[in-house]
Amino acid sequence: MATMNLSLPDPVQRWVEAQIKSGQYRNADDYVLDLIRRDQEYQDSRETLVAGEASGPCERTLVEIWNTVKARHGLDV
Repeated sequence: MATMNLSLPDPVQRWVEAQIKSGQYRNADDYVLDLIRRDQEYQDSRETLVAGEASGPCERTLVEIWNTVKARHGLDV
């Protein structure tokens, strides 16, 4: 695993320390890794939305789409 050193402005450092003190994160590394993972998920979902928009109009009706979603999640169709 590579090591990376970051310089943070004081207010940002205090924010990170507060997140650790809240008990949600063990240390600054965990906090930064969580932020990076969230950003990756955001970018992935954004790319998916852009690709969907570029694919053109959908041939299925809204009811058909909704029934597919419900079936996928085991809901009563």
